[in-house]
Amino acid sequence: MVVVQASKLTIPNLSLSPSPAIASILYDPHSLSLALMHSDSSFSLYPRLSPLSLPSSSSLPPPQTLVPPPSSSSAFLLLRRDADDSSSRVVFLVSGPHRGGSQILLRFFVLQSSGNKFARARVVCKQKGLSFDPSSGVVFDNRHGVSIKISGSTNFFAMYSISSGKIWVFAVKALRDGVTGGGGHDGGALELMRCAVIECCKPVWSISFSFGLIVLGEENGVRVFNLMAIVKGGSKRVRNLNPNGKLGNRQLPNGVTGSGIAGNFENARNVSFEGKNDKHPASVKQSTVKLKQEASNGSSCFVTLKSDDDVASTSISTAVMSLKALYIQPLSPRSFIVLDSVGDLHLVCLPKSKTPTASDVNFHLKHMPHVMKVQHLTAFPDITMSTGTIWVDDGSNTVHMMVGFDMEAANDANNGNQSHERLTQISVVQAIFTSEKIQSIISLASNAILILGQGSLYAYAIS
Repeated sequence: MVVVQASKLTIPNLSLSPSPAIASILYDPHSLSLALMHSDSSFSLYPRLSPLSLPSSSSLPPPQTLVPPPSSSSAFLLLRRDADDSSSRVVFLVSGPHRGGSQILLRFFVLQSSGNKFARARVVCKQKGLSFDPSSGVVFDNRHGVSIKISGSTNFFAMYSISSGKIWVFAVKALRDGVTGGGGHDGGALELMRCAVIECCKPVWSISFSFGLIVLGEENGVRVFNLMAIVKGGSKRVRNLNPNGKLGNRQLPNGVTGSGIAGNFENARNVSFEGKNDKHPASVKQSTVKLKQEASNGSSCFVTLKSDDDVASTSISTAVMSLKALYIQPLSPRSFIVLDSVGDLHLVCLPKSKTPTASDVNFHLKHMPHVMKVQHLTAFPDITMSTGTIWVDDGSNTVHMMVGFDMEAANDANNGNQSHERLTQISVVQAIFTSEKIQSIISLASNAILILGQGSLYAYAIS
């Protein structure tokens, strides 16, 4: 028997007149933190909030933290030194224009150890073009332009500027205990390092971190980079004091090191910072890896969203429609799903024991069957599960819960045609009908979802 738990949450009015509407939502399942973006580009932050635990038809409590505008993009980051680090920290990152858009402003809000509030953090920047302004945040000396896209992961985030045609990959480190924020920044201190810059010659419609991969949504396909290969790229020799007090040369990596070898992207998500016991951190000179979006040196590979059957069935006289990969959601260490600009879904799987930039890599691509054109997509990635749960909506009043069976087995390239058969085992198992038109959806767990309507939030759990 299917049991559905449902709750309607009314969004409280802010102390503004008129109170701005909610434009989008973000949720961090690690800290149970909810971020509501308002129509004036401000944010309300709710830490330690479980929507399903609140009484039905109740109002959300007043937000503990308000992030003032202007804001252009945002993301949650999880900071940890290694995979077993129990003292991980959650950071909410917001980008925005600075000085008329001639620069980019980054603001970092760290969830305090008490877990009841996000507080502004002081950020240490040691690279050219990055500076910290106590009254505003981190000023990045590059043009903001018309739009910025940010995607966050564990210890890393990527930022794309359409006007500049560049993607910057940054690493963020929480400084050791005892280093206070100062200047009213109660969130402590963070260190920001620029690891790589990707020069883009084509538009990028979406960015996602997927278990050690950076996936760019482009026209007619997605481009996949190996995160480990990027962050362990360049290095410089610098002179430093040895433990015996004498000067010597040290080979320093690009600010980070991985728990596995480069190319082992299953472990790439467990990236930690090098030299955490270094008594002379100022001597570390970070180098930035420079890449091309369409580089032919094997740093990335492109997966087209059109299969051979699609190409063969297209008439020569018929113009091929350009598909834009608008949303990318990770499902497992080797699987992610893509929503294109016409509302179709594509499941992409990487074979075992293959790096995404290998010349002989063979991605499995499956166009997922559907009964409606999809407007929004969300999924809850879980490394411990072999099945993937996907939520989609039609932009009106319907949400479908889809389950794909044995997706990890489908990644095994040795299975031949059997892998393609397993990829087709995806079906709609539940449907939710809402009374308000759907603005956005976000996954709370593998069996739970949060829906943003026209003035309320709806939380559903299916068991």
